[in-house]
Amino acid sequence: MTITVDHTATTPFTDDWHRWHGAREDALRDPLGWLSLTGLHWLTDRPERLDGLPGTWWVTDDKVFITAQPADRLDVDDDRIAGVRIVTPAEGAPGISVRNEEKVYEVIRRSGQYAVRVHDPAAPTLATFSGVAAYPVDPRWVVTGRFTAFDAARTVTTGAVVDGLEHHHAAAGTIEFRIGTVAETLVAFGTPTDLRVLFTDATSGVTTYPAARSLAVGAVEADGTVTLDFNRAVNLPCAFTDFATCPVAPPENRLRVAIEAGEKDPKQ
Repeated sequence: MTITVDHTATTPFTDDWHRWHGAREDALRDPLGWLSLTGLHWLTDRPERLDGLPGTWWVTDDKVFITAQPADRLDVDDDRIAGVRIVTPAEGAPGISVRNEEKVYEVIRRSGQYAVRVHDPAAPTLATFSGVAAYPVDPRWVVTGRFTAFDAARTVTTGAVVDGLEHHHAAAGTIEFRIGTVAETLVAFGTPTDLRVLFTDATSGVTTYPAARSLAVGAVEADGTVTLDFNRAVNLPCAFTDFATCPVAPPENRLRVAIEAGEKDPKQ
């Protein structure tokens, strides 16, 4: 993969971005991170053997049951399963890890449904990873916005890249800003001390991932302003793998302008 980043300019701003970008790529190289995913198996109330996984798996009364023998080498919290083990993953949270030697089977709950994600440090996506393509870093894409808090926190429901799933986000307020002569507004998730946004724009599906990109905004200043550094807009895990369950951007966050900054679509 050719990384389309401009290395010619060396200023404190660009140097800081390159350090951040390098750390971002290092995190993606985690042997059991998002790039290690090789499977996503949805569970039913019928005990089943999942393709390539030892043991038998099923769901009853909002609990995941796993039946295995010691020879299957399935461990939960360093305890070998020998018979039946019950795990109860939380809705929308990181899953419960079931280790199988170098692999991890992550038991998750999404929209009331249960699944097992397979993390394999030998995954082809991880083995072939050579970096994340990005637009050249440019200080012109650092934009000042104004945050307006909601009277009370709201829950914003979005769809997901997997049909039938939903994501529920705690929304704190809106951010108004301008790109050139165009006024835009984004719904911000999180809290005023740690805001983030999910958005699409006119580049989505062209040069950037179509479902959404994410941008950490950080804290609101005392005067109500925030800084949107679109150079640090990043892909969600689903941009790299078909085995993630990421949200899509809410309709309110579909920008009309082309944000030619941040990470590009890694599948192009």
